[in-house]
Amino acid sequence: MLTSPRRSLSRTVLPLLAAGALAVPAVALATPAHAATGPTASVAMGDSYISGEAGRWKGNGDDTAGSRDGTDRAWNGSSYNPAAVYGATYASGCDRSDGSEIRTAGIAQTQLNLACSGAVTANVLRAADGGQSYKGEAPQADQLAGVAAANNVKLITLSIGGNDLGFSDVITTCAKDYLIWYSYCHDDQQAAIDAKMDSAMAGVARSIESIRTVMANAGYAQGSYRLVLQSYPSPIPRSSEMRYPESGWSRASTGGCPFWDEDADWARDTVIPEISDHLAAVASAEGAEFLDLRDVFQGREVCSTSARMATTSSAPSASTSEWARFVDAGMSASQGTVQESMHPNYYGQQALGRCLSLEYASPGNHACRNTPGRDGSGMYLG
Repeated sequence: MLTSPRRSLSRTVLPLLAAGALAVPAVALATPAHAATGPTASVAMGDSYISGEAGRWKGNGDDTAGSRDGTDRAWNGSSYNPAAVYGATYASGCDRSDGSEIRTAGIAQTQLNLACSGAVTANVLRAADGGQSYKGEAPQADQLAGVAAANNVKLITLSIGGNDLGFSDVITTCAKDYLIWYSYCHDDQQAAIDAKMDSAMAGVARSIESIRTVMANAGYAQGSYRLVLQSYPSPIPRSSEMRYPESGWSRASTGGCPFWDEDADWARDTVIPEISDHLAAVASAEGAEFLDLRDVFQGREVCSTSARMATTSSAPSASTSEWARFVDAGMSASQGTVQESMHPNYYGQQALGRCLSLEYASPGNHACRNTPGRDGSGMYLG
């Protein structure tokens, strides 16, 4: 693990991508109906994009040794300690990072992260609604019941649906089609996503309803707290913004973005808007606010011409580095774990936290975007 070979061509993958839009009326604020004696709280629920997966990484560096060009926050000078970033949830695989969106946003006196990497909508629902435990934890809505009783919950932010759509498998397939089969993935994978879309969105709607039931049972009036459904940012750019050529192996072996141009364009400009628009429609139907993240990493994606990797002579920086984790195979000569691939990294989570804090300050439906050349402080709502 401490030798420094460069990353192998034979990467496989993990993850998801996305983001979205639409409009919904602002939520009216009211005094909590329950006896709010605990501290104010902001709660994160859902999957890896809000749990903080990949928060270990400050951008991407190609060196597999030591601090990995200063990008690996788990490096303590002599060994790697991912639990320093993910805490006890590193052992379970929920990977709630210390720099996750909910923590970075800093909303309320207490920030409580119930999200878990890999979760599907069934893991959010109350057990009474058919919810399922996951990675040794009770369904998230049942965990929320305890949180709501002990705190004055002001904000619940939900990121869910991507795993119901099977996006980990989609991305794995697309990477293999680039690395092994020399074929495109967008045609058959579009069909796979379309086949799951209605069921996935129904699960998202049920998740919101289950959360509402928990809060009502805890004595909260619906207007006494905010519920925000967010979409997914894209970790890869469209082909015209790739800094590595489609031919040759630098796109995979150096950049960690093993996707054909047509597949990258499909992911960035077809799938992400499609998923986002569906999520926005669910939010509207369920009376939740919607935070559109489809363009939040524009110019900061893995392999983007507007970002760079860290090197031994060029340290990572929130204003210049990539904001998502590159595809990593998790082999002995690689970095971190496979499941961190294609997720918002530490810098990306700082940016998402800023988006959430802006959303909290301005109730309603918004798209969040970045300012070129700026770190997370340059985020704005559009």
